[in-house]
Amino acid sequence: MLLNRRHTLGLFGATAGTLVLPRHGRAEARRSITIAVQKISNNNTLDIWHEQSNVGERVFFPNLWEGLILRDWMGNQGPVPGLATEWKRLDDRTLELRLREGVRFHNGDEMTADDVVFSFSDERVFAGTEPAGGKTIYAEDFKPQSAKELPASVPGTGRRLWPALRGVEAVDRYTVRFHNATPDVTLEGRLMAHGSQITSRRAWDEAETYADWARKPVTTGAFRVEEYRPDVSLTLVAFDDYWGGRPALERIRFVEVPEVASRVNGLLSGEYDFACDLPPDQIATVMAAPGLEVQSSTIWNHRVTVFNTQNAIMADPLVRRAMTHAIDREAIVEALWGGQTGIPAGLQFESYVSADMFIDGWKVPDYDPDLARDLLRQAGYKGDAIPYFLLNNYYTNQTATGQILTEMWRQAGLNIEIQMKENWSQIFEGEGTRGLRDWSASNTINDPITPMVSQFGPNGQAQQYREWSNAELNQLSQVLETSTDRALRKRSFARMLEIAEREDPVYTVLHQNAVFTGMKSELKWKAAPAFAMDFRASNWTI
Repeated sequence: MLLNRRHTLGLFGATAGTLVLPRHGRAEARRSITIAVQKISNNNTLDIWHEQSNVGERVFFPNLWEGLILRDWMGNQGPVPGLATEWKRLDDRTLELRLREGVRFHNGDEMTADDVVFSFSDERVFAGTEPAGGKTIYAEDFKPQSAKELPASVPGTGRRLWPALRGVEAVDRYTVRFHNATPDVTLEGRLMAHGSQITSRRAWDEAETYADWARKPVTTGAFRVEEYRPDVSLTLVAFDDYWGGRPALERIRFVEVPEVASRVNGLLSGEYDFACDLPPDQIATVMAAPGLEVQSSTIWNHRVTVFNTQNAIMADPLVRRAMTHAIDREAIVEALWGGQTGIPAGLQFESYVSADMFIDGWKVPDYDPDLARDLLRQAGYKGDAIPYFLLNNYYTNQTATGQILTEMWRQAGLNIEIQMKENWSQIFEGEGTRGLRDWSASNTINDPITPMVSQFGPNGQAQQYREWSNAELNQLSQVLETSTDRALRKRSFARMLEIAEREDPVYTVLHQNAVFTGMKSELKWKAAPAFAMDFRASNWTI
């Protein structure tokens, strides 16, 4: 019985340029596994542009969807060759990539430049939207152009992650060029982020509707979709023609089990091989059972609370500032996480250090309830209720965290009213009444663009849904996305932290996220420092 802890991202020993391929054609019998998860998909699709979520990362990567540049999931999270074997900059707006030859889609077709062009096309993603150039494009502005009636979130996400992409050119069968409208030092990073994966053009054309395609997308991954039952289960089956080597597993079955106790009991009984999203208080129970262990790591994801300025009370930044100072984050980490995570330096990640984009000396707002009460007096707050829209443990420890936060705010003089919701659609209803909600923020391209710009900038979800806006931060977002001057970009990011976390708060960071996964020890599998679960042959020894 082991508890494997990985608090730093470099402990697995892999290097950014290395991809270890398994042996081909192993004759041993392959087993199937069952994984209990709290949720498979928020939108009942398997579309990486529509399902931008932590739960989506777990089932999508790196087993089903793949991009031209892959993330080194089991190593330092940096870029490694994927469906492209090499890439080079032609200038600060143009990136050329050489495709890996002989890669097969799940329908047997070879992947070519035409599939890459389609995967970033208007029909597939952008729905006729032009490169934004820093302009906020609201959710209702997206008018699907595709005969398959893309959900509005698809072009919304497309322009959030690729705000200035003009198009992709097929130079020849195995060479593509990405053309940007503006300079962008993060083009390579965007290609390894959630959303930039490749799908088969023919499979899209042959699907009668978007829903048909999105529930069984044809990709290049080590596993293909065998059956998807929304809100119930997802079964992936081995793709033996996978370019990275024949998978060692026959099937992976994700089963939706919302309650923590049910996931733990199923693991203890042997019904499940893995149980995900365990809170720390369940570790001892799992560890005490023969043949079980818990793997854990802090990950590149921070839990945050997001404010909605459409609420009349929350429109006053003094109230939001008061809320940030009323939170004892260390108490939350000790009480709910057993000290097994930490408080980050605001919306920053250690990976920013290597690019010299980390703002030294920055920290989350001090816990100061007296200052919080004084700010509320300055705001003239009269004690009116502020609705807190809360999901039931979509995030680990979410409900307990919400209850503790509410009590901390009450002690500072705030009347926060929890309103439990069943799904994300309900969270975004009642735009003028909701005062705050939960969220998390991930670093996906090793640059402050994620998550500061991608989530809170002019085309981030917070602004697309009109929760908050700040003209100066939007201007600085353009600098961060288009400047090639590193010093200027760093100064801009520092100022964005001041705006978003101090002067005109849109969010407040609670703590770094951590993942705890219970499993059968005999399986000899290692957890990545991410939500993603790597079941390729290189990470599976039995």
